[in-house]
Amino acid sequence: MADPKGSPPAPQPQPQPEPEAKPLAERLKGWLDNVLVADVFLVIGAALWFGLAVLLHSRGVEAPLQLFERLWQPLFLPAISLLMAAAIFSGVLGWWRRRGQR
Repeated sequence: MADPKGSPPAPQPQPQPEPEAKPLAERLKGWLDNVLVADVFLVIGAALWFGLAVLLHSRGVEAPLQLFERLWQPLFLPAISLLMAAAIFSGVLGWWRRRGQR
């Protein structure tokens, strides 16, 4: 029904269907993808930090390299290991899938 000024009635919002729950495997894969993306940025940041710390070390500034050395074992080494393990796993999984298509 039009109002007295002659403008058309406002459209009624359509009910949105409820989103389907994603399977657990799909949610896990999404979560793992997000962790790996963050891990890549952590490793890239660590590499840049190391390069800068070595440059500063050559100029006599020791603090950044010392902090990098303290964080190497608990933070950077596991991050690099996780990234390498994911790359190897992805390669093996791709090989396995191609092998199954023959």
